[in-house]
Amino acid sequence: MRVVIVCFLLLVSAVASAENIKPFTSDGCSAFPDGTFAQNELWLSCCTAHDYSYWQGGSYDERRIADQQLQQCVAKVGKPKIANLMLAGVRVGGSPYFPASFRWGYGWSYPRLYKALTAAEKKQIKAMKNDYKNHD
Repeated sequence: MRVVIVCFLLLVSAVASAENIKPFTSDGCSAFPDGTFAQNELWLSCCTAHDYSYWQGGSYDERRIADQQLQQCVAKVGKPKIANLMLAGVRVGGSPYFPASFRWGYGWSYPRLYKALTAAEKKQIKAMKNDYKNHD
């Protein structure tokens, strides 16, 4: 009986404690080139900003907005056709339902799926962002 109680208490404490987001990482444009042959990092900054949104995760609408921002950013560097192709790719390949390293909400343990960020989670993200700024 004691073993059952101890196991139950461990399970409850694990569920009750807030999860910590992993440090931000970016693989650039994932399986897509970071730019053209002539300008090999032309839209890399667009992808890094997009990765930052994907790392955090959040709601379905937040993902849709992040994907549209990627499309707009790549179009602004003069590549609207590539921007549309990238939008199609991230809409299909970035789903939180796939256990990929570039999925929506990849900073959290899988499966995160679509879930609004709590105030405590936003605080973690803000603290990490401040840490990055202080190390630049």
